[in-house]
Amino acid sequence: MRARWIAAAFAVGLGACGRAAPADGADGKAAAATGAGIGASGAAPAAAAPGIPAKVAQYTTVRLTADLSGLTARERQMIPLLIDAAREMDTIYWREAYGSRDSLLATITDSATRRYAEINYGPWDRVANDSPFVAGVGPKPAGAGFYPVGVTAEEIQSAPPASGLRDQYTIVRRDSGGKLTAVPYHVAFPEPARRAAAKLRDAAKLADDAGLRRYLGLRATALETDRYKESDLAWLDMKQNTLDIVVGPIESYEDKLIGVKTAHEAYVLIKDRAWSDRLARYAAMLPALQRGLPVADEFKRETPGTDSDLNAYDAVFYAGQANAGSKTIAINLPNDEDVQLRKGTRRLQLKNAMRAKFDRILEPIAKTFIATDQQQHITFDAFFENTMFHEVAHGLGIKGTINGKGKVREALKERASALEEEKADVLGLYMVATLNRQGVLGSEDVMNNYVTFLAGIIRSVRFGASDAHGKANMATFTFFEKQGAFTRDSASGTYRVDAAKMRRAVDALSEHILRLQGTGNYEQTAAFLDEAGRVSPALQRDLERLRTANIPVDIVFEQGPAVLGL
Repeated sequence: MRARWIAAAFAVGLGACGRAAPADGADGKAAAATGAGIGASGAAPAAAAPGIPAKVAQYTTVRLTADLSGLTARERQMIPLLIDAAREMDTIYWREAYGSRDSLLATITDSATRRYAEINYGPWDRVANDSPFVAGVGPKPAGAGFYPVGVTAEEIQSAPPASGLRDQYTIVRRDSGGKLTAVPYHVAFPEPARRAAAKLRDAAKLADDAGLRRYLGLRATALETDRYKESDLAWLDMKQNTLDIVVGPIESYEDKLIGVKTAHEAYVLIKDRAWSDRLARYAAMLPALQRGLPVADEFKRETPGTDSDLNAYDAVFYAGQANAGSKTIAINLPNDEDVQLRKGTRRLQLKNAMRAKFDRILEPIAKTFIATDQQQHITFDAFFENTMFHEVAHGLGIKGTINGKGKVREALKERASALEEEKADVLGLYMVATLNRQGVLGSEDVMNNYVTFLAGIIRSVRFGASDAHGKANMATFTFFEKQGAFTRDSASGTYRVDAAKMRRAVDALSEHILRLQGTGNYEQTAAFLDEAGRVSPALQRDLERLRTANIPVDIVFEQGPAVLGL
């Protein structure tokens, strides 16, 4: 799971500086053979739609760099190989999110529209509820490119498990007779999977760390077979590596039909050992924090894995879903519940991307929306802690329902991601407050976390209701507002946090979410998110002030070996 958070240079494509993302190439034939592609019909217009240049200008460009001075010569040789493997995720993700990248971009001659399609990996605006911005393109299918056009959730959910239609690593197509069939990812996308695997194996030959070398080899095999558990376990086992890559089909945000299909993405990372050492002590605290959750014992009976670890990284490359629209600043993986219970998870804080968002987006938002005498509580340390404990909190709570409905994400279907993100937000605040009272976080004032969190909510709801994190933050905003955790001054249009009421609201919302998850109550979850997850007219007017103030919505990267000086 992720905590997600551009006047862009039109000539810089997705991928390395000045280098476009991979073309469909040979894989276009394989995808066509399985019926892939949801945007192939009709041609996009050449002219820019009104407002497109302004949409592009919502994003501010960040050079994704890092200090490489501590790397060995072999590690420096590995980075371009890992980036090449990551680029292949772009090729696959375009087909999962839209269809043929080349077919879309070839018909768009306007540079602004083309650039915005590259940022969004398709013709739908990811920070405006997936609204189409290319004329002639209809609404985005709920199932993106994972399912045939027109298929219903009922058709997929009623299929027998052995059909593979609900498997997280398959594309669903109709055969010549109209029957739904499941095509494994490695069959649907053979060439990019093969190329990525080859690059990972080449990088493994240069890896001095045995754990990293083993993981890269197993991950290469996973890309070619769609069997990921062994590589997930190997990834958690490696502890001494400086370089890392998260690569493959991971998150299910793109699948809004039944919330199961995972999309391809990648991050190439360099561990910051100094910051990582500061974070390492928190993993051992998870069992005690689980026992203290403000909910009945039956909803916290699971024991989180204690092999989890916390580390800080500088990201040097994003690809696929990770690079689409708003950018991730922290990760909690693997998502496999069995692996989580057996080994725990790894929480990765992407420090350089986080800092860029704090400096360029969060601080300007706070100056606009937070009461003047509370702006002193907006700090990067609080932003880092809130983000970090959001990821830690994914490991708390409950993974399996208490009433025989199976795993939470199966019971809550396409609603599971948004509620899980909201759970991570609110339990992250619960953890911050608890550890603050215990003196574990030092002298940091918990008000810093509360006020910075409120500014962060306002930042995140700009992503719109189509984003799981945006919907989750909007639902939290609505709940906290009703609880009096903050108030809005109508004269100044600024917000003020009430610390005591915020703490009570955190406990109340924690209990509400954990009950929804533990009982697997789909209907109540849907009602809660639909009601509380809507942006109110008053907040919409406030968000419009951010637009007129030209505060960026998010960042886009200039990235690749050339940017790193390799």
